[in-house]
Amino acid sequence: MAREQRRLAAIVSADVAGYSRLMGRDESGTLATLKAHRRELIDPTIAEYGGRIVKTTGDGLLLEFASVVEAVRSAVDVQRGIVVRNAEVPTDQQIEFRIGINVGDIIIDGEDIYGDGVNVAARLQALAEPGGICVSKVVRDQVLDKLSFTFDDLGAQQMKNIARPIEVYRLAFADNSAAGPPASRRQSIAQEPPSIAVLPFVNRSRDEADEYFSDGLADELLNVLAKIRGLRVAARTSSFQFKGKNDDIAVIGRKLNVATVLEGSVRTAGNRLRISVQLVKVADGYHLWSESYDRTLEDIFAVQDDIAQSVVKELRTTLLGEAVDAKAATEVTMQVAAAVKGRATDSEAHRLYLQARHFIDRYTRDDTARGIEYLKQALHRDPEFALAWAELGRAYATEASQTWAPVAAGYGRAREAVGRALALQPELAEGHSQLGLIQIQNDWDWRGAEASYRRALELAPGNPVALRWVGVLAANLGRLDEAIGLFRHAIEQDPLSSAAYNNLGIALDARDRLAEAELARRKALEISPQRIAARAHLALNLLAQGRSEDALAEALREPEEWARIEALAIVHHSAGRRTEADAALRELIAKHAGDAAFQVAEVYAARGETDLAFEWLERAYTQRDAGLSETKIDPRLRPLHADPRWSIFLRKMVLAD
Repeated sequence: MAREQRRLAAIVSADVAGYSRLMGRDESGTLATLKAHRRELIDPTIAEYGGRIVKTTGDGLLLEFASVVEAVRSAVDVQRGIVVRNAEVPTDQQIEFRIGINVGDIIIDGEDIYGDGVNVAARLQALAEPGGICVSKVVRDQVLDKLSFTFDDLGAQQMKNIARPIEVYRLAFADNSAAGPPASRRQSIAQEPPSIAVLPFVNRSRDEADEYFSDGLADELLNVLAKIRGLRVAARTSSFQFKGKNDDIAVIGRKLNVATVLEGSVRTAGNRLRISVQLVKVADGYHLWSESYDRTLEDIFAVQDDIAQSVVKELRTTLLGEAVDAKAATEVTMQVAAAVKGRATDSEAHRLYLQARHFIDRYTRDDTARGIEYLKQALHRDPEFALAWAELGRAYATEASQTWAPVAAGYGRAREAVGRALALQPELAEGHSQLGLIQIQNDWDWRGAEASYRRALELAPGNPVALRWVGVLAANLGRLDEAIGLFRHAIEQDPLSSAAYNNLGIALDARDRLAEAELARRKALEISPQRIAARAHLALNLLAQGRSEDALAEALREPEEWARIEALAIVHHSAGRRTEADAALRELIAKHAGDAAFQVAEVYAARGETDLAFEWLERAYTQRDAGLSETKIDPRLRPLHADPRWSIFLRKMVLAD
């Protein structure tokens, strides 16, 4: 028998309040008005926010969204739009909707969906007032830090055919509903600080190997713009998801939550290059600015500066209405000059640097080694190239963290390279960010790492990677609510970052907000299906929710061997399958005692074998296992908390309160 297909989703249930009364009064007029609302407002709004109409039932709608934030925004825009459309309609003829929103597990049956998640959404809809929205607690918790709405607590409500009471909240948005037309995201973005996504530039050269140059140029512009205060820049992780795709600018803007998009192309021929760029407004596709540059490679720095300055000026004048005068132009020039500190002075060193990053970002042993060689060549030509020293530190740290090089020696080289970068440019954000990584991965200097990443954020406010690592540090030190807020902020800046969703899932699991954690973990997998250990961690989340069969299925799908074996050892033990659990644990120790001692300790803790758990924690400490950074918040280590050795070990890790 085939297994049921399930997934987590945001479910929206809506109906027309007093529909029977309206139909009894004027059947044809009511139907015509309802169809007009659907055609002109409701259906386009649902599509704009990525929703799917599952089915209609006369006056009702059942919708599914992948994002609960988008579901709430869509519902609010619909309700506000209906207010505007009703403004000139007699009260007794007005069509008003009641909307309920829930996040939950749904059963897939063709195009239809079923399950308690759907039923709860329908019950929430019934509790909503005409023109109102009611949401479950899980919805409220998911969007509280992301949206500016407030929520009125209606208490726990017993609902028909739902086993447990559901905590219900009324979404309060009516105070500004009548202020104007529906507040779609495209309109609301314009009221926020200027925002931009820099897409990968298209390589129009004959040689595909030149792609590193077009990608690198876009990446460098992104990094420069991210250092401009008052400008929100979508992260590289998200922007580069659109590489090689032909998505509409409006779709890209919606997915990245930005008002403008910078796109371009690069053609090289020997020492000559042609760069074409255009800044496009998401709301209407209008080209705010465009330029083409026919230059030589030696002019690349001047071209980059000109593009960055032109973009910043255009965003400030068009989106913020700032005056275009000599003072403003000078200020922008100074900001861009500060943002490009640390780059090369030699064009060939710059080219080698871009080539190195291209290979290092592939994150394989051979490519990282190749990238290091390119960086050495770049630094031979330009020894004061601070950004190249910082990048070399990143590459050496990657080799050490993946045991592609001896750990102590690798981190020693990384620290030396980062030190050179910061000696050359003390205010280099990339240098402070790389130092923070070394302090986390090898030094276990949590406070020092937090200071390094916060300094990086001061220098580059739009750096979501630094923001995410500040969140990791807050989580590892036990400040979970702070960490959750930081991760949500990082996701706003980098909405297609699998790592950010994974970090959010870790913090939510530690906070016992399991349904929300599941949603975050599934989103991480949706973005990056092969993410290491993601399915194993999802399996352990499902196990904590009491869904052992689903947990086993996810554990078996984990591609990374050590993570799959650990998850199976814990899932089998929880289900009472002692033979399978013992076999998995033996396999984990036999194959991965040298690189997964922390995971062995987790398994022993989950089995209640406290002495062996502490023994393997000590082994992990000796090996400087990176997993130990999560010791304090790891749910699987909770059985050890009552043991006197626990507080001693936390002090040893400098993680004690």
